[in-house]
Amino acid sequence: MVITRVWLDETENECTMCGACEAVCDSVFEVPEKMIIKEDADFSLVDEIKEAADSCPVATIAIEFDNSGNRDYPV
Repeated sequence: MVITRVWLDETENECTMCGACEAVCDSVFEVPEKMIIKEDADFSLVDEIKEAADSCPVATIAIEFDNSGNRDYPV
């Protein structure tokens, strides 16, 4: 399982800028105002990225695996 895309999905809730994602995985996430994915993000950090998504209080972090074209995690 390879992460091919990570993005901020605000279709249901907006990022609260709490910084939880950055605290869990600062090599991928940054919260200067709203959360952003760093341009040089290391998507091989699967467990850390999933943990960051799980720690998001409003579930705005979306992850795609293996070029599925879908939000595969969290569902």
